[in-house]
Amino acid sequence: MENHIASTASISGSAELGFNCVIEEGVRIGERVRIGNNVVIHEGTQIGDDVYVGDNAVLGRQPRAGTSVTRKAECYGPLHIECRVVIGTSAVIYAGTWIGKDSMVADLAAVREDTVIGERARIGRMVAVGNNVRIGHDCVVQTGTVLSSDTMLEDDVFIGPGVCTCNDMYMSRRDYAFQGPVIRKGASIGGQATLLPGIEIGPRAVVGAGAVVIGDVPGGVLVVGNPARIVKRYEDQGG
Repeated sequence: MENHIASTASISGSAELGFNCVIEEGVRIGERVRIGNNVVIHEGTQIGDDVYVGDNAVLGRQPRAGTSVTRKAECYGPLHIECRVVIGTSAVIYAGTWIGKDSMVADLAAVREDTVIGERARIGRMVAVGNNVRIGHDCVVQTGTVLSSDTMLEDDVFIGPGVCTCNDMYMSRRDYAFQGPVIRKGASIGGQATLLPGIEIGPRAVVGAGAVVIGDVPGGVLVVGNPARIVKRYEDQGG
């Protein structure tokens, strides 16, 4: 099980490669990088120093759309992975995405094209991140969450396990400009909550577990229920 390394790939002498890896043209792998077994690194991918990549990961693949999809696939530039990032086992990260330093993309997660993940962000196991998603610095996205395409998280956002965000108000029944939720700085979303397309969660707002949010949420409040309603205003307590 020998590795297949393209002639134009640049791999630091201090990098460690597992068995049966495929490294395509123009890939750059920095110092002290550890690559697991059966990893595929697609053309042009750039990997910074001290990165860890788990077994069976696929990095930098171009999107491929079926004939019936609404949003057609394009060709994107290379995947960039900054220093000290951890990529888990069987993670799939597409081309055109940027992952900031000291971040983590855990086992079985999928990150689509044209996405930006900030520094020190943690993307949990089996998280699905759509294309054109923006995730700020120091965000936490826990296991099994779906961040639909065109969603934005500002810095210091917490997303609990199993949260679902949506970006199509009419579920493909009418033309609609895809628009995911916007979650402002410091907001927290409880596990299993559902956020409808185009809504905004204000700074430091808290969405309770299992809530269904159908409209904008002001900053500094707690909302719960289906549909979500305000039950507490933190400003009232000087928080």
